[in-house]
Amino acid sequence: MKLLVTGAGSRLARSLAANLSGHDLILRSHSDLDIADLPAVERALLDEAPDAVINTAAFNDVDGAEGREADAYRVNASGPRSLAIATARAGIPIVHFSTDYVFDGALGRPYVESDRPNPLCVYGASKLDGEAAVAEANPRHHVVRTAWLYDERTMNYVTTMCDQALARGRVKVVDDQFGSPTYLPHLVRALEELLRTNSFGIRHLAGAGSASRLQIIESIFGGLGIVARLERVALRDFPAAARRPAFSALATEVEPRIELPHWSAGAAAFVEAAGRSRQHDRFSPPWAEGSRRQRR
Repeated sequence: MKLLVTGAGSRLARSLAANLSGHDLILRSHSDLDIADLPAVERALLDEAPDAVINTAAFNDVDGAEGREADAYRVNASGPRSLAIATARAGIPIVHFSTDYVFDGALGRPYVESDRPNPLCVYGASKLDGEAAVAEANPRHHVVRTAWLYDERTMNYVTTMCDQALARGRVKVVDDQFGSPTYLPHLVRALEELLRTNSFGIRHLAGAGSASRLQIIESIFGGLGIVARLERVALRDFPAAARRPAFSALATEVEPRIELPHWSAGAAAFVEAAGRSRQHDRFSPPWAEGSRRQRR
C-alpha cells in the first residue's frame, strides 16, 4: 500500500518508517503539510494518490495544552477533521491515533472501546474532539487509541528515566499511575494487521495488561543492569498544569481481535535492542544517537 503519513517528526512516524515493511510510505511533517489546511491536504492527496492516510500529528504537550488551548484544538481536532474530509472525498480510509487520556481513570479496570470517555485535561478533550470529527467525516476510519509509547531509538519517558539514572544514580518514579506501556515496534505490527481489515471504528491498540510507571522502569532497569535508587513518589507529588488519569490502561473488545503482546514482552524487547549497544562495560544508548540526528 501507498501510505501518506502525517506528523513525520513524531516518534510513532519514525517507528513506522523503521518497522513498517512492504509499504510505500510518504512522510509529511508540519512544514510540508499543515493538516488543518483543508485545501493543502486535498492537494497533497491529489499529488500523491495514497491508498490510505495515517495521521500521527498531534499537539501532545499535555501541560502546555492547558495554556494553548486553541493550538491544541487546531492540531488535535481541526487537523484530523480536514484529513477525514479530504480522505472521504478521495474515497480512501484514514487511520487516526488518539490516546488513553480521553478517559478519567476512575473505572478501576482497563478501558474498552465502548466505555464512556471523560477527559480531565485540554489535551484529552481535544483528542476526543478529533476522534469525533474523524468518525463523522469519513466512515472508513480507524481511530486507534494507544498509550505510553516508547522504544530504544527516540527520547521518551523510558529513555529519559534511563538517562537520568545513568547520570545521577537515582530517579523519582511515580508508583500510583497505571497505564498500558506500549513498545512501538509491537504497535506497528498491530497496525499492519489492522490495515488488512475493513473493521472500521474505534480500536484500542496498546501493550496488554497494566503497569505503573514504577513497574515499567523497574523491569527495564533490571534488564539493562542499570543500578540506581528508585524514589517512589505519588502522582500528586508532581504538580502539573494538566490533570492526568490515575488508571487508564486499555483493552479491546472489538473483532477481529488484534492484541499486542503483554507490556512485559515489550520491556524485554526494548532491553534486548538497547542492550546490543553494550560493549566492554560501556553503554552508548541508541536513543542518544537518534536524539543527535534529530537535532541536526
